[in-house]
Amino acid sequence: MTTHQTAMIMMGLAVVLALAHVLGRLARRCGQPAVLGEILAGILLGPTLFHGALSDAVFPTDVRPMLSTLGNLGVALFMFLVGLELDHRLLRGNKRAAVGVSVGSIVCSFGLGAALAVWLWNAHPVGDRLAFVLFLGAAMSITAFPVLARILTDLGIQHTRVGALAMASAAAGDVVAWLLLAAVLTFTGSRSSWQVLLILPYAVVMIAVVRPLLGRFLAAREQGGAQAGEHGPGAGPLGVLTVLLLVSGALSEWFGLHFIFGAFLAGAIVPRQGTERLRAAVADRFEPVTWMLLPAYFTVAGLKVDLSTVDTDRLGELGLILLVAIGGKFGGAYLGARATGRPGPSATTLGILMNTRGLTELVILGVGLQLGLLDADLYSLMVVMALVTTAMTAPLMRWAYPREMVDADLREPAAGGGGGGARPPPPPPPGGGPGGGPPGAPPPRPAPAPESP
Repeated sequence: MTTHQTAMIMMGLAVVLALAHVLGRLARRCGQPAVLGEILAGILLGPTLFHGALSDAVFPTDVRPMLSTLGNLGVALFMFLVGLELDHRLLRGNKRAAVGVSVGSIVCSFGLGAALAVWLWNAHPVGDRLAFVLFLGAAMSITAFPVLARILTDLGIQHTRVGALAMASAAAGDVVAWLLLAAVLTFTGSRSSWQVLLILPYAVVMIAVVRPLLGRFLAAREQGGAQAGEHGPGAGPLGVLTVLLLVSGALSEWFGLHFIFGAFLAGAIVPRQGTERLRAAVADRFEPVTWMLLPAYFTVAGLKVDLSTVDTDRLGELGLILLVAIGGKFGGAYLGARATGRPGPSATTLGILMNTRGLTELVILGVGLQLGLLDADLYSLMVVMALVTTAMTAPLMRWAYPREMVDADLREPAAGGGGGGARPPPPPPPGGGPGGGPPGAPPPRPAPAPESP
């Protein structure tokens, strides 16, 4: 790296952080998640304004790969923290409903997306036609799991039955959607079939072998640190967890599942019992780094979006894309929830939440653009769809799931009737990022709930 490249990457990152901070705070003032403002910051820094003159000046071509690397590290850290804070106890009693919602939303979204792709092929004939149809169906099936986690935290409903069910459904649905993407990559020759077959053994080893070994190691360090009066996680646990998330992310990327799910799985397998202090300290170390690096990912995505070329014909395509995206997700999730016995208001809420796309949609769209399965115009329209479906979530949630319903759900016993007692409603987050942190920060950690007997 030359001196000029070093100076430009530092200056570019400073511009990214400043603009993401300003637009993130503005988004929160408008009742939207900060991530929406951060994505918009990336688009504004791209070729949409001034025909790319701003992006070329701030982000020369030779520094963009380095900026992309920083952004990918930020996404990996964020997904690790989401997995680390996943409360498995909230999913008790919700498995049947989660399967119904995720399957319903994926089947409807994939089917409608594939049908739309057949029509769009005439205007965007890129790559192989079957691969294009399968890819667009998979892209329509995505729910942005990390963005959904932030919206639930912003609305204070992460501890309700609906919030837990939405998280479980989004997690299951996204895994299936990424498996569909892996199948598309295999079909196009981007991944060999034997690599994809290693996904299942990898997950089994992580859960059945790595998790218990990690639990014993962290529990021993937790007990030793408490007896010694240590306040931080120490170099040992921090280093082990960092290596774990990087290796897991690298393996899942190599298998064709994308590194964000490897990072998420690395956080999700960290045992909750006996590691409370260490997990809190580790998250405190990672959160500031995540806040610094995550906006870089949005910027890299925004550098590929050019909305200045959208004309009347493209607006018609955008309307159809939005209709299919919203209708497929909402209709499928609603029908799946009703089929598993959820009441109408709960099913409506789940349909709204499953339409959240944002970050994860940008990841899968970037993969499609890189592999030549999307052209620049269709990529831009799909990014707009991701922004619209994410922006509409919070306002619709306030209508479909008002505060009195939230308070009533929070007073119910923990999911599954495991004896966890009533959950007091969390205090509303102060200004700044989600839960009081800076814009771009991960969701705040809830206080650990008592284990069920």
